[in-house]
Amino acid sequence: MSFARARITAVDTYDVRFPTSRDLDGSDAMNPDPDYSAAYVVLRTDAGDGLDGHGFVFTIGRGNEVQVAAIDSLRSHVIGCSVAQLCADPGWISRRLIADSQLRWLGPEKGVMHMAIGAVVNAVWDLAAKCAGVPLWRLLAEAEPEWLVSQVDFRYITDALSPQRALELLRAGREGAAQRQSELIRHGYPAYTTSPGWLGYSDEKLERLARQAVADGFGQIKLKVGADLADDIRRCRTARRAIGDDVRMCVDANQRWNVPEAVEWTNALAAFGPYWIEEPTSPDDILGHATVRSAVAPVKVATGEHVQNRIVFKQLLQAGAIDVLQLDAARVGGVNENLAILLLAAAFGVPVCPHAGGVGLCELVQHLAMFDFVALSGSVEDRVIEYVDHLHEHFIDPVVIHNGHYQAPSRSGFSAQMRQTSVATYTYPGGSFWAADLAVTSSSADR
Repeated sequence: MSFARARITAVDTYDVRFPTSRDLDGSDAMNPDPDYSAAYVVLRTDAGDGLDGHGFVFTIGRGNEVQVAAIDSLRSHVIGCSVAQLCADPGWISRRLIADSQLRWLGPEKGVMHMAIGAVVNAVWDLAAKCAGVPLWRLLAEAEPEWLVSQVDFRYITDALSPQRALELLRAGREGAAQRQSELIRHGYPAYTTSPGWLGYSDEKLERLARQAVADGFGQIKLKVGADLADDIRRCRTARRAIGDDVRMCVDANQRWNVPEAVEWTNALAAFGPYWIEEPTSPDDILGHATVRSAVAPVKVATGEHVQNRIVFKQLLQAGAIDVLQLDAARVGGVNENLAILLLAAAFGVPVCPHAGGVGLCELVQHLAMFDFVALSGSVEDRVIEYVDHLHEHFIDPVVIHNGHYQAPSRSGFSAQMRQTSVATYTYPGGSFWAADLAVTSSSADR
C-alpha cells in the first residue's frame, strides 16, 4: 500500500514492568521500592515495512494497568486515521484528543488521562520522524519555525508567551543552527548521572559509583535525600569526598518536605555545596517553590518531572520560583506540549535540564534537549540531561553515553521502540518473567 493511503489499523497496549525494587534501583524518599514500568503503546499501520509508531508512559509498578486502560480508552480516536495526515500535522491528533469533552472532565490536561494522551501523541511523533527518515531531534530542529508554532497549543499561556514571540524565538534559534548541529554530532550533549545516588544504596556502593561516574566523564551527579537528615549529611559527605570539589552534586527530595522543612533541610546540606535542590516540596506549590528559592540561595531550585502541564510551568516561571526547569517527556501531553514548555523556558531565560530517571525517559528526552540546543536556546551552558544506567538494553535504539555526554541519535524515530523479546518477557502478569515469578510466589504461599 502507498504511504499516502496508509492508515492506523490498530492500537496495541502492553503493561510492561521491570523488577527494579529487588536491587533498590530507583529508590528515593517517597518511593522506596519502585518497579520501573511502562504503559506501552504501538500504533500499527498498513503502510508495510514495519512502519509503526511507539510511545509510553513511565510508572513505578502498581497502577500501571490503570495507565494502560487510559491509553486503551483513546483507541477509537486513532484507528482509521490517515498516516500522512498525522505525520504532516501531529498537532491535529493532539488537539483532537485533548478536545474530547468527556475525557477532559477527567483532567483537564492533567493526571492519568493527560499522560495517556501524551503516550499516543509521542507515538505519532515517532511515526512522523520514521516517515521523514530522521531522528526526532532533527525533524524538530530542521522544521520551519512557522510549522513548529502551529504545533503549539497557546491556550492559557499567551499572557507569558504569544505565538508571535514564539516565532521570534524560533527564528532567532535558526541562526547558527547548522554549526550547532555539527557540534552536537561531534561532541554530544552533556549529561549528569543519578545512578550513584539511589536512597537504598549502601555508603560503600554510593562512594564506588560516584568515583566511577567521575572516571566516566560526568561533571555532575545527583543524590536522593529526604528520609533522614543525619543519613543525608553522611551520604553527602561521602559523595563529596568521592567526587572532589570540582564536580557538581545535586540533591533530590522527591517532594518529601513541607516548605519550612525544605528550607531547613536544604540549608543543613549547604555545607556540601549542592548545585540544586530538586522537588523540595509539592510540584503544584508555585509560591512554596518561590519561598524555598529565596531562602536557600545560592543553592538553586529545580523541578518539573511531576509538573502537570504547560500552565503550571508558566506560573513557576512567572513567579521566579525555579532556577532550573526539568521537563519530562511522558508526564505532559507529548511533544506538542513540551514544545510549549521549551519555548516558555527560552522566553524566561531559564535553563532546561530534562528529567530522565525511568524506563525509556533517557531515550526520549535527549531528542527534546538536542532540538533545544540546535534550534531554540542555542546553548548547553548550565544544561544537562539526567542519565541512569539501567534498562536501556530493552530498546531498539538505546542511548549512547561517551565521556559523560549523550551521543546524538542517528536512527529515525523517537527512540521509543522496545524490543519484542523484552515486551514478551516483562509484560505483566503473563510475560515469561512474571508468570514464573508469580508461580513461585503462589507455590510458596501454599506451603
